[in-house]
Amino acid sequence: MSLKRNILDLRKRKEKVLQGGGEKAIQKQVAMGKLTARERVTSILDEDSFHEYDMFVEHEARDFGMEKKELHGDGVIIGTGTIYGEPVCIFAQDFTVAGGSLGLMHARKITKIMDHALKMRVPLIGINDSGGARIQEGVNSLAGYGEIFFRNTLASGVIPQLSVILGPCAGGAVYSPALTDFVFVVENISKMFITGPEVIKTVLGEEISMEELGGAKVHSEITGNAHFYALSEYECFEQIKKLLTFIPWHNAKKAKAFPPKPPKPEYKIEEIVPADPTQPYDIRNVIKAVSDDSDFFEIMENFAKNIVIGFGRMNGETVGFVANQPLVLAGVLDCDSSDKAARFIRYCDSFNIPIVTLEDMPGYLPGVEQEHMGVIRHGAKILYAYSEATVPKITVIVRKAYGGGYIAMNSRHMKADFMFAWPNAEIAVMGPDGAANIIFRKEIMAAEDPEAMRKEKVAEYREKFANPYVAAAKGYIDTVIEPEETRNMLLHAIEVSNHKVDGRPAKKHGIPPF
Repeated sequence: MSLKRNILDLRKRKEKVLQGGGEKAIQKQVAMGKLTARERVTSILDEDSFHEYDMFVEHEARDFGMEKKELHGDGVIIGTGTIYGEPVCIFAQDFTVAGGSLGLMHARKITKIMDHALKMRVPLIGINDSGGARIQEGVNSLAGYGEIFFRNTLASGVIPQLSVILGPCAGGAVYSPALTDFVFVVENISKMFITGPEVIKTVLGEEISMEELGGAKVHSEITGNAHFYALSEYECFEQIKKLLTFIPWHNAKKAKAFPPKPPKPEYKIEEIVPADPTQPYDIRNVIKAVSDDSDFFEIMENFAKNIVIGFGRMNGETVGFVANQPLVLAGVLDCDSSDKAARFIRYCDSFNIPIVTLEDMPGYLPGVEQEHMGVIRHGAKILYAYSEATVPKITVIVRKAYGGGYIAMNSRHMKADFMFAWPNAEIAVMGPDGAANIIFRKEIMAAEDPEAMRKEKVAEYREKFANPYVAAAKGYIDTVIEPEETRNMLLHAIEVSNHKVDGRPAKKHGIPPF
């Protein structure tokens, strides 16, 4: 009878904890259009796979009346489960319990599952929905955040870390997502900022809404803090699941291979790029023309659109694509696109994912604004990332490759393993128009018809220099290929470099241009 009573007592205790902050708090959460923390966990994980730990942890605060408050699980749920049968660690802040505020025991639960993920070499998924530090616990809350940030840094490049913003994430709390690999946001639900609208109004006298200050669109389109944008929580969960099919569980593995599939027949690569070098086109169609089943999973789709990054597969293996986007600013590199590409390149390098670069760009974006924003420092990040990477690196010059942009986009000089160029590629210090105006300035000015002379000299420069054969003659390009050959050449290059060994000087770490 004693054991039965103990079992009944256990069940009652569990039932109480499972209610979180109580029915009223749950109803309020639902009224805000949000799922509960437990619903989120079970929606992401495989059915019946979640195993919860530290369910009965209680806070230890004794000031400001906290000793009288019972906070079930101290406002956070932690545990393990599976996604597509593979194990993951997960935590979810429960806004129904004290607004999901972070106290010492709350933080210890999170750091416990972080340590577990790192030790077991499995991905970590963190669901953030919190009012921030628990003020009643004072410096203990700050200590908790510090312990989390330290572990984010330790785990970086070892296991995938995914942050899901499904409510407020303010103050010091924002730095944990910023330290992780991928951040997911949902329209009208996600809010991230260091100081809220009330503080800004008090200090600066400016009025702004939470959505305008740090809503999902702001971080997806303007700040670049979010990698994936969804219209609903369920769409967000599907994004998480799809991402995990492309990446390895830790840095000593490769991503899971899938059965190879040919690209879809509607993507005819020879018909995508216009003959006129001034005409834009969507580089994503070129990616789809070479990737398995034309499946391309784009990352940071709404930010720095002049460069495209994301995952696809070739012969069933995950590949990271980095490509200039001629549809936006002619595909130039600038501060934001350099940051976006560099971070992705370093992720691929950390997790054994080959990098395919598709190049079509006129160089770095000129102008006073970019110079004052630090384009030198930001632009150097992409140079650093490509130079540092030791995974297979393959580049295809689709059309334009001018100036510093040619070097930056994984050129032979950044130690690309394979360099291919289409026959229409233009590789030069600068575009034919600008080059002709400088080189032949005197002849153009002295001509009876300067405009006709200028066009003649532009054509002359293009014929002599703006083509792939000068670079190919010097060995900077491995071979000039027809567009239809691109997929086969990429497949062969990836296969050949599958066991690549590329040493680097022994050092503690480099010093990137952060």
